[in-house]
Amino acid sequence: AAGGEEVAWDTVRLKLQEIVDAEDKQHPLSDDQLVAKLADHGVTVARRTVTKYRKAMGILSSRQRRDWADKKSS
Repeated sequence: AAGGEEVAWDTVRLKLQEIVDAEDKQHPLSDDQLVAKLADHGVTVARRTVTKYRKAMGILSSRQRRDWADKKSS
């Protein structure tokens, strides 16, 4: 965590799921943005750790999570 103490996997997993569930599905967060959001909540992890946890939890990449249904043609 930001204070240097260890954070349990479950804590990171729950916070990560909460952030992904609340994201704008038209503009889903990248792994780098997820790292920043977790840091805002006092959880400091590397991008590769977020990627590993996201994959372990079955959360798709930001490109795959994007809702293309409402995309307007240019």
